[in-house]
Amino acid sequence: MAASPIVRRALLYVPGSSTRFLEKSRGVAVDTICYDLEDSVTPGKKAEARSNLQSILSRERVSGIREQAVRINSVDSGYALDDLTQVLKAPNLDALVIPKVNSASDLHFVTDVIRHALPDRHGPDAKSPIRLIALIESARAVMHLSAICKASPYLSGLIFAAEDFALDLSITRTPDLNEFLYARSAIATAARAFNLPSTIDLVTTSFRGNEGQQVLKEESEGGKRMGYNGKQCIHPSQVDLVQNIFSPSQAEVDYAVRVVIADGKADAQGRGAWTLDGKMIDVPVVGKAKALVKKAELCGVDVASVREKFKDQEPE
Repeated sequence: MAASPIVRRALLYVPGSSTRFLEKSRGVAVDTICYDLEDSVTPGKKAEARSNLQSILSRERVSGIREQAVRINSVDSGYALDDLTQVLKAPNLDALVIPKVNSASDLHFVTDVIRHALPDRHGPDAKSPIRLIALIESARAVMHLSAICKASPYLSGLIFAAEDFALDLSITRTPDLNEFLYARSAIATAARAFNLPSTIDLVTTSFRGNEGQQVLKEESEGGKRMGYNGKQCIHPSQVDLVQNIFSPSQAEVDYAVRVVIADGKADAQGRGAWTLDGKMIDVPVVGKAKALVKKAELCGVDVASVREKFKDQEPE
């Protein structure tokens, strides 16, 4: 079974040093599982965790997980090369999450290593290279976003690490998250500008009980409004809610399909501008509708039945 096309509504971290959690993770239905070698693994457990991850990523894939990733240690930690040397031996590794990416050189290092270790997956005609996802955790990283986004042909997303960013700026995280407004907006904008498919928002540290789920819902919806299309999760109980919020709603899919169908008919009639439900439809609206339909298909929505339902839609 090959890795699925990229859609990362939820990225769930699992500590690489816990065989119990690793086994349980294979029963979670999630877009991206991210096995961790960094913060959740103590220095004395790094070697054991690497071995655990090489083993689990060599096993047959499970259908519920779209993408299998590993968060290595930062390039300047002294552990990154050992991490890469071992986990790159696993045949079912799809992506690497690179923490503390402060400049393009961090991604240059990882790119050089994976090209050397796996030339067949990273040649000119390779169809399944290992994808890189960069964690943005500092003021320096935010200032270097343009260079970071251009640093590797394998870069496919950015993640905002709120806690480390707060530490770097000596600020305190508050419930309204206003202190992160500039950084979050800059990351989402940079990812869009450089055509990166994923922008993954901050961790919600509250998740237990009704109150925790409400906080998770509000923070997920806020991230989606800012242009993020996914969110980091630290517990399996967060995944379903997060993936639901970052999926197109049924109403959104219905409207987008109607726009696409009507646009095809308007184009055949030679009409450059038309309306739907009393609203003007132009090229940007059609483009957004087509993108939403594509995402809905990736999220498992039965778009074909929606198309059938609205096949008679006409431009107004």
